[in-house]
Amino acid sequence: MNNTKSNTDVILIGAGIMSATLGALLKELAPEWEIKVFEKLPQPGEESSNEWNNAGTGHSALCELNYTTEKPDGTLDISKAIKINEQFQLSRQFWSFLVNSNLISNPQDFIMPLPHMSLVQGEDNVDFLKKRFEALSINPLFKGMEYSKDPEKLKEWIPLIMEDRNTNEPIAATKIDSGTDVNFGALTRMLFDHLTKQDVAVNYNHSVKNLKRTKDGAWEVKVRNIESGVTETHTAKFVFIGGGGGSLPLLQKTGIPESKHIGGFPVSGLFMVCNNPEVVAQHQAKVYGKAKVGAPPMSVPHLDTRYIDNKKTLLFGPFAGFTPKFLKTGSYLDLIRSVKPNNLFTMLAAGVKNMSLTKYLIQQVLLSNEKRMVELREFIPNAKLEDWDVVVAGQRVQVIKDTEAGGKGTLQFGTEVVSADDGSIAALLGASPGASTAVHVMLEVLEKCFPQHMNKWEPKIKAMIPSYGLSLVDNPELFHEIHASTAKTLGLNGNEQTDN
Repeated sequence: MNNTKSNTDVILIGAGIMSATLGALLKELAPEWEIKVFEKLPQPGEESSNEWNNAGTGHSALCELNYTTEKPDGTLDISKAIKINEQFQLSRQFWSFLVNSNLISNPQDFIMPLPHMSLVQGEDNVDFLKKRFEALSINPLFKGMEYSKDPEKLKEWIPLIMEDRNTNEPIAATKIDSGTDVNFGALTRMLFDHLTKQDVAVNYNHSVKNLKRTKDGAWEVKVRNIESGVTETHTAKFVFIGGGGGSLPLLQKTGIPESKHIGGFPVSGLFMVCNNPEVVAQHQAKVYGKAKVGAPPMSVPHLDTRYIDNKKTLLFGPFAGFTPKFLKTGSYLDLIRSVKPNNLFTMLAAGVKNMSLTKYLIQQVLLSNEKRMVELREFIPNAKLEDWDVVVAGQRVQVIKDTEAGGKGTLQFGTEVVSADDGSIAALLGASPGASTAVHVMLEVLEKCFPQHMNKWEPKIKAMIPSYGLSLVDNPELFHEIHASTAKTLGLNGNEQTDN
């Protein structure tokens, strides 16, 4: 077989939202750099970024109850909610810059205004939601949030959920109109169209087989052209591994010290999709509930209005499951192959610590469609089985690592960047909030991997993302200005909060 060789400045592995975002940032900051992308599938955004493989929520802690935790004294810690919200604002700003610069167009094809709501039942949960509302609603980032436990008001907000509901048990909800539905698949495709026009070489049907350090500190990436069978060798000064669940095995191939003692636990998901337009028409919100005991945060149940291919639809889920695959298109040997001598005890410790999660996943795998309907009817009391189909969502590989706080084999729920000490290579691992905070995460990659360029790049970054380096919660006037301008650019004014 022929072996072609080439040199480049940057290699991005995986054509998902993360590589797309990093590529778009680098093309603005260093337009002279040569960038190559390698994706094993035939087109971009087909794994975790695809619109059918994620919830499509613009995660900004407006409705996700797991981003606020109750402290021992009964007060609420809202620091994570603030952090996630500020990170999403960075994404909104960068997307707005791209639209205003005519680098992408038709933002309504990837982002739509949509109320975000939290819904709980039971006295303890109602008390928790009231405290959450009181803590968040006075914060400028959450201005406009409403709370009600009045069934008549809830019928106005969520008629489909309240119809035929027994209201003997306390029920309450919060609602904020500044939420969004984001089609990350469409956005990813837009960004790669933009990158292609910027002379970025995007290579589909190319599978990365190995990564090896060269004597001069660059990275040699061995790639197989799936269509021709030819093996190619590409050398780059910087490599980003943004392959979703496939990032961990590639990170392990690098052999960098930072890749040691890290494992991954794959969690799959299912959504129920409504096929009855009359039912779809009765709901207009993303409504998040509370996760069941033992469930991972990514399995918080929610009933979502979605806009896919400019068509309104309705999804419920996710239902968690287990498969040893790290990607939907992966291998059943992925999990076994990821166990190495350096992470064996980390993985074993995680298994012992997370028996409740294992039990929960087994229960979820064994659920019949009728049992799933029981869970759906907690949201829609009169839901009918024939109105709903099941779709398989994406794979998420939760990070397992040794931490000071959690000890050996701690399961991390979140998004994490692992980079070499010299910044020559970085990998993105983990799951939610993921795509929503892609711009924040990729700015973190730039800071870690290109510190020598940051002084030169900072003015341009601030021109694209005005709140870069600033706390929006500490600068409420700046927040309202940015929020209003991005709402206008992205076409979100129909549902946005305004600064009175």
